[in-house]
Amino acid sequence: MGKLLYITAHPLSEENSVSQQIGKEFLATYKKKNPDVEIVKLDLHNENIPLLDEDVLSAWGKLGEGESFESLTKEQQSKLGRINELTDQFVEADRYVFVTPLWNFSYPPTLKAYIDTFAIAGKTFKYTETGPVGLLEGKKAVHIQAAGGIYSEGPAQGMNFSDSHLKAVLGFVGVTDVTSIIAEGLALGTEKAEESKQTAMEEAQELAANFDKKGLLKRIFS
Repeated sequence: MGKLLYITAHPLSEENSVSQQIGKEFLATYKKKNPDVEIVKLDLHNENIPLLDEDVLSAWGKLGEGESFESLTKEQQSKLGRINELTDQFVEADRYVFVTPLWNFSYPPTLKAYIDTFAIAGKTFKYTETGPVGLLEGKKAVHIQAAGGIYSEGPAQGMNFSDSHLKAVLGFVGVTDVTSIIAEGLALGTEKAEESKQTAMEEAQELAANFDKKGLLKRIFS
């Protein structure tokens, strides 16, 4: 059966977000091809995503020194409990879809906060004598993103740090099969924007239709 975790990080509605419109196209095609897969949606702007603040860091320190969970403050228990829920949810999934805008060469801070809840030693990676090892091998991910400018070529080439960072984090926890679908130039005029959006829509449909096929060569659209 399997489970796909569909993660969106945009404060605007789907009608006002190109990245979410492309994500919707991916999801619709994927559902048709994989009706038995459980799909879990996670809207980061409408979820409780704890920050790694003083409460959390202090609580982890206490637990590391042997104190019990019950000895923590109610606020610390609440935040750690929620982080544990999010980590377990991420581990239980087999496929991941991240849908984000590109903001100032990165993604919204809600996604960084979310990443901090699943990049947890002992759950998604472990330390060994030869270095860290990811524990989520064999899983796949897609990053769907919309950008106002052009970052795959020209003066700003290579400045889409969000896509490279997300791939690095996912690779660190063992998810090395990551495909990007990025609609660029959406702020450069109606014709260019529509062309870029349409291309991304077609790529989303194609990838979704073949996402679960074994042995499929990974395609990088960015």
